[in-house]
Amino acid sequence: MIPPEVRAEIRRLREVEGLRVNTIARIVGVHHSTVSAVIEKVQKSTPSPPEVKRRPSILDPYMPLITETLKRYPTLPATQLYEMLRRRGYPGGPDHLRHRIADLGLRPRRSAEAFLSLRTLPGEQAQVDWGHFGSRKVDGGERLLLAFVMVLSYSRRIFLRFFYDARMVSFLTGHLEAFSFFGGVPRTLLYDNLKSAVLERRGDAIRFHPRLLEVADHYGFEPRPVARYRGNEKGRVERAIRYIRTAFFPLRADHDIESLNREADEWCRQTASRRPWPQDRRRTVEQAYLEERGHLLELPGEPLPCHERVDVTVRKSPYVHFDCNRYSVPHTRANRGLTVVADLCVVRIFDGTEEVAAHSRSWAKNAVVEDREHIAKLWRQKRAARLSHGQDRLLRIIPRAEELLTALAKRQRHLATAVDRLLRLMDEFGRAELDIAVAEAIDSGSPHPETVRLILDRRRRERHQAPPVAIDLPDNPKAKNLSVVPHDLADYDPEDDS
Repeated sequence: MIPPEVRAEIRRLREVEGLRVNTIARIVGVHHSTVSAVIEKVQKSTPSPPEVKRRPSILDPYMPLITETLKRYPTLPATQLYEMLRRRGYPGGPDHLRHRIADLGLRPRRSAEAFLSLRTLPGEQAQVDWGHFGSRKVDGGERLLLAFVMVLSYSRRIFLRFFYDARMVSFLTGHLEAFSFFGGVPRTLLYDNLKSAVLERRGDAIRFHPRLLEVADHYGFEPRPVARYRGNEKGRVERAIRYIRTAFFPLRADHDIESLNREADEWCRQTASRRPWPQDRRRTVEQAYLEERGHLLELPGEPLPCHERVDVTVRKSPYVHFDCNRYSVPHTRANRGLTVVADLCVVRIFDGTEEVAAHSRSWAKNAVVEDREHIAKLWRQKRAARLSHGQDRLLRIIPRAEELLTALAKRQRHLATAVDRLLRLMDEFGRAELDIAVAEAIDSGSPHPETVRLILDRRRRERHQAPPVAIDLPDNPKAKNLSVVPHDLADYDPEDDS
């Protein structure tokens, strides 16, 4: 028999320290078979845990399918598996399914990674990201509402600006306004692999957007994307966006974008800057920012222009299509390629290096933005074209009308009105009658459309004819401008009476 204290020491060394049998035998000074006997006796005397009986579940009929599917596709999301079961008649909810999947232990588990709390020096870094805040109704439709957020990593000061899109001009404008708001430029800007910043990434090889590199060169900062699956590297801007969602946006959800940006500027300067500084809660973010501001890079003398450049084609109608709207151009630029250069306020249109139009930018949808002078010139050109077409038609049918129009031009009368009046009279009385009336008016020394009208009315009364019934032609230029020249019936062969 071995003493109880030796038996207890053997059990402790085995169960607590996890030592091997031979090692325990050497430590306590007994034979290894004695150690094995003590361990075996202890294991036999330890009661096994009672079996827990699980209640029947509505998932039980689907367990073979779940097990087989997860063995084939271990990374299949629970939401997709839930949809598969629901289509097969599963009446339960997704939460119960998630718990059962976790109990099965069929998914590969990735070991949790601990992150260090990162500290940065004053003026060293800022983090940038977009936040999505639904949409806004505009004239003609809806536009997305996005928030550009930049946070100074040391002081946690927030810059917030709302935009209707995430296009490059909005992205870069957010940078420039943030630098102006902070009064300087951080040395490094951290991005969460945004498409506006990173065009392509393969391992450590990164291709930045050339416009971002242009801004970085002008302002002297280094653009840097965060490493994948490194949540601690971009946590400051993500927490800032959550803070904006809870502390700023709810009470202003119905504001228009101009009001949002006015209040966002005030909120960033006041409320957000008065919150405690995370590194020392006895200080505020504003106090930490005043310390950091002197470490920021100085702003360059001239801000870099931010604009979007798009090549467009003008068709028959003198308008260019840009960002869901149409903008007018001179009618002389139809049927050619132009270039739109737009920022957030102005849309300028170039033909080569010549600026041919400039408009205030519209954030509506399907709007038509026109320059009155463009439309007036087009109207005058169309009117001159109509005069030329009508005059050619009149002179082709009534040769002596040229004398009448020449006399009117010498008296500085309006030729377009005269041509239109004579064509109406021809439609009402016929070509032959108008030819006679125009000749009589010229010969009588009164070359005027009203004189022609009086002569036509007199001749109709002399023939005891009733006034003709007006015929309304369809509103079609081809029908209205159709010229029909009657033929002499004598040109046709007489009917054979035999």
